[in-house]
Amino acid sequence: MSQIPPVMARMWGREPAPRRGPRPRLDLETITAAAIAIADAEGLAGVSMSSVAVRVGVAPMTLYRYVGSKEELLIVMSDGALPAPPARGDLTWRAYLAAWTRANREFLLGRPWLLSLPYLTPPMGPRRLSWLECVLDALAGTPLDTGEKFNVATTLSGYALTSATTIAGMQEPDPGDTVVHPSDYGAMLAEVVEPHAYPALSAAVRSGLPGEADDWTEDGDFRFGLDLLLDGVAALIARRVSQAGGGR
Repeated sequence: MSQIPPVMARMWGREPAPRRGPRPRLDLETITAAAIAIADAEGLAGVSMSSVAVRVGVAPMTLYRYVGSKEELLIVMSDGALPAPPARGDLTWRAYLAAWTRANREFLLGRPWLLSLPYLTPPMGPRRLSWLECVLDALAGTPLDTGEKFNVATTLSGYALTSATTIAGMQEPDPGDTVVHPSDYGAMLAEVVEPHAYPALSAAVRSGLPGEADDWTEDGDFRFGLDLLLDGVAALIARRVSQAGGGR
């Protein structure tokens, strides 16, 4: 049996309680809440073991009894900052996964410092796993195998992350920022794209890009991409049903 990493044991309340000595002044929940409050107010750059220690009123070395490093602190923050996933109710798998992906993007936009976290580990905390649980539950009645269900969750969460990152990058740019707004993108490309080098892209620019259309909305590209992904999931489900029928 593999050993649970200390940070994961703490997040799940599995760390053995000391048998002797005074009762600890702190707990991981208090430390996590303090770190999240700092990130909400100052961004991720404001979060350090020292700044969190000051906020909870202890010496920095005291925090290391609860989180072994700054990296572990970021892991518990990334879990503690998540809201509860949306309830499924009587939604179909497709309607629920659409709502789930949108909610995923919205909580990232609500706490943009989450976009700066290094997502180098699989979900380990109870809140992140509750989001995964909801996807698996929504797909429980489909013929997809376990690996495919996990991949659907990974793909949709990755799409929400990419969309949130793009939107956050275009919101309130600095006066000297070189970020190009979607409404100006086509005109900019028209200045630099030459038909002989980029024939397909040049033709697309001449016909008009999505950001320039009168009926374009900020959410339009997100809905298009989400429908494209869910169409793929539906096609995979249909293929699995067909394969099961042909094997009888």
